[in-house]
Amino acid sequence: MAGVVESDDEEGFSLFFMCDFEEPGEQEVSLEMDTHCLVTPDQGTAYGCVREAELDGEVLRVTLDPSSLDALGLADPVVEALLRAPAEDVARMREVLPRILTYGRPDARPRLVNL
Repeated sequence: MAGVVESDDEEGFSLFFMCDFEEPGEQEVSLEMDTHCLVTPDQGTAYGCVREAELDGEVLRVTLDPSSLDALGLADPVVEALLRAPAEDVARMREVLPRILTYGRPDARPRLVNL
């Protein structure tokens, strides 16, 4: 799991990127849950929805599949987060997020991961 949180306040915006540790099973494949997962603050959840992820300096820009916006409870397919975190946390994000986003079936992987 990797995530960004706007603040320690429970009302703050957050994005959590997740994947399984093991290869997807038959049930995950049949439910199309055999890829990365994104969760928003109100527990909006979508699988395989990240189309691009870029980290430019301290700005993480995530572009989502427009068809996932209702499930995620979002209005805009582009989400930007300013990462105000210690350098070692940003380095860990650069390491972990690409592994999460490239998990599972190839057709659900982002076309661009530049972290």
